[in-house]
Amino acid sequence: MSFFKKIFSSEKKETLDKGLEKSKTSFFGKLNKAVAGKSKVDEDVLDNLEEILVSSDVGVNTTLKIIDRIEARVAQDKYLGTSELNQILREEIAGLLSETNSGEDTEFVIPKDKKPYVLMVVGVNGVGKTTTIGKLAYQFKKQGLKVVLGAADTFRAAAIEQLQVWADRVDVPMIRQNMGSDPASVAFDSVKAGVDQDADVIIIDTAGRLHNKINLMNELSKVKRVMQKVIDDAPHDVLLVLDGSTGQNAFEQAKQFTAATEVTSLAVTKLDGTAKGGVVIGISDQFKIPVKYIGVGEGLEDLQVFNKIEFVDSFFK
Repeated sequence: MSFFKKIFSSEKKETLDKGLEKSKTSFFGKLNKAVAGKSKVDEDVLDNLEEILVSSDVGVNTTLKIIDRIEARVAQDKYLGTSELNQILREEIAGLLSETNSGEDTEFVIPKDKKPYVLMVVGVNGVGKTTTIGKLAYQFKKQGLKVVLGAADTFRAAAIEQLQVWADRVDVPMIRQNMGSDPASVAFDSVKAGVDQDADVIIIDTAGRLHNKINLMNELSKVKRVMQKVIDDAPHDVLLVLDGSTGQNAFEQAKQFTAATEVTSLAVTKLDGTAKGGVVIGISDQFKIPVKYIGVGEGLEDLQVFNKIEFVDSFFK
């Protein structure tokens, strides 16, 4: 199909293929077992497929949507062979992802009419939030953009130091205060510094605590309000980072954060070390928030812009 035309560089595509290898092997191992000895997509095959999708962390609601779509095609085509199941699954999952993700971007881009572009990053500790910020800074700088980081996760000294390591590694300025400082104050200073330095992108790290949703909501609301004293429509993007290797726990984190603050995009990390790549499909569908980035390895280049066409192509390759 022309829909699946190659649009990534071969190097990026190889990284994506490799990053999804465990998910793909697990999924198709189960699928091949489910259709063994069957020539037709029947009720048994669909029941088994439903179980496979749920166990692959696609999520119950999204799984039911996919099964409904396939059932509709079975009813329409009358006879559907199991040999066609891969292609049908591929098309239906791509269609589902299309409802949330534009899927055309392959490079790290920011809107040209927002300068500086303010990106606020949220997520619990341990999901790869700091690493994602560092890799984003690297990618934006590689394009010749001027980047400023803001260390507004002031509740853990380690968070500030980890971000400093990335700022030094990528060679971009970072605004920081002492541990225990007001996060909103750091966010204000970071945005002000970004404006003063004529930055193109300002990336603000925030605390990853979820034990009290009300406190988190109040804190993030305050951070936003204070940034808006400098740039009235900041932040331009609130990026929630989720650990793909946690499967259903990533759904729960997404639920908690979307209840606490407005989230406008998602990054799903650590997909290379897990067989739970299906979580990208479920999260994208259930929350109707575009997946903007995926992490498929440890290297600086292994944070990729999520492209639904290439993701589905790698998964079903």
